[in-house]
This record gives sequence, C-alpha cells and structure tokens, in this order.
Amino acid sequence: MTFLAEPPITPRIQALYDADVASYGYVMNLNRAWAHHPDAHDALFDLIGAVAREGGLSMRERGILVTACASAMGDSYCSLAWGAKLARESDPAFAAAALGGAADGMTDAERAMATWARKVAADPNATTEADVQALRDAGLADRTIFAVTTFVALRMAFSTVNDALGAVPDDELRAAAPDEVVDAVTWGR
Repeated sequence: MTFLAEPPITPRIQALYDADVASYGYVMNLNRAWAHHPDAHDALFDLIGAVAREGGLSMRERGILVTACASAMGDSYCSLAWGAKLARESDPAFAAAALGGAADGMTDAERAMATWARKVAADPNATTEADVQALRDAGLADRTIFAVTTFVALRMAFSTVNDALGAVPDDELRAAAPDEVVDAVTWGR
C-alpha cells in the first residue's frame, strides 16, 4: 500500500477509486496516496496530457520517456506500469531493454529522447547546451524539446510523490506485465 492511512471516503475519492476499477479492475496503491488530494492528481495528469499533446508525443515516445526517467530514478511502480505499456506499443524485449538503458531498435529521435530523459532524471543541473543540440540533431524542434523536458519533469514529480509516500507496485500490476519487464525492474520498492 502506502505509508499514509487512507482518507475517509468522499464522493470525490470514490470517483478516483471507481475510475481505477473501471480502467484496471482494482484500486491502484498509488491512488490510495493521491486520494488525499484527488484534484492535484487530476490537475497533474491534465497538465502531463496537455504537454504530451502539444509536443506531439506518441504513446511509444511517452513510454520511452517514462521508462528512461523512472528507471533512472529507481521508481519500480512507473517502470512496471510504463514498461508494460511500452511492451504493448513495441514488444516485451524492447521495453525491457529500454528499462535497462539500451537503445536497440530506437530511432535516432527516440534514442536522443531516452538519453535526455535519463540525464534530466539523474541531475538536471548537469545538462549542457551540447545535450540539447543532440536532440536538435536527432530532428527535434525547440518546442518539442521543451515539451519532452516538461513531460519528464512532471513525470518525475509524480514518481517522487509515489515513492516518497511508499506506494508499492500492485500485485495485479506485476502480474499483468510481461515477464521480460518484471525481470528488468530490479530497483525500487
């Protein structure tokens, strides 16, 4: 579960839980923490979605960015969830490799985005103008570079809340992920 006690159920919290059950068949552990402020959860995901749309990020690109970021941060929850999503967009071996930092099978743009996401997650103050130029050289416009960076930063915020509050990946999440993805995630809770 999480380090927090569940808040008393309100209609708003029940709606958050009902959305999980409708989408996944169970209430996600992380949303038991976010139930303390479901409007913050929704606002964050509205913003993440808006940034991804503005940047023209495909689901595969989002999966590459989140798996690169989450694995660099040691976030097992998002690594499992997005590793499984990326496996559906590509294949399980590709997703496992992306979680491990390999760029096999990625386009030049995807490789550049994954490298950037890992750098931003590891130490945003260590990025350089040359790192940004590598994104441009891979075909990304400055507007897309901003969107990719903001997307990664917002995902880092989400992961940070989940990890700091002890959200443990759900048994159902692990069971639904391909074996290659589960085996690749050796970090986190």
